[in-house]
Amino acid sequence: MEKSKVLVVGGTGYIGRKIVKASLEQGHETYVLQRPDIGLDTEKVQMLLSFKKQGAHLVEGSFSDHQSLVHAVKLVDVVISTMSGVHFRSHNLLMQLKLVQAIKEAGNVKRFLPSEFGMDPALMGHALQPGRVTFDE
Repeated sequence: MEKSKVLVVGGTGYIGRKIVKASLEQGHETYVLQRPDIGLDTEKVQMLLSFKKQGAHLVEGSFSDHQSLVHAVKLVDVVISTMSGVHFRSHNLLMQLKLVQAIKEAGNVKRFLPSEFGMDPALMGHALQPGRVTFDE
């Protein structure tokens, strides 16, 4: 089976780091979007460097720079967004639309998994912690 080229957006988050690890373990060529707004968050910088040591490619991209997102997306055929779905804290779900626009423009992505794929808060009464807090709020 042919391996995919996978871009993980939100790769330093709670779910994202697990997706990056699993993608690398499965042998996929894995890219992690490195946003300039991580600033001096040493934990995230160390995690990104750890991913790089494990074989992931870091690709710079910003939601305020459309062309940088298009460039990142053109490198892969699968995009997995693990951005926080907690819209009242960060509005990341609305930012995800910028990622969708970049995917459309790039025209090469075969599969896109958005962070809220398959989630309907009304049907998530069985959700477990720590994710449950999102649905409770």
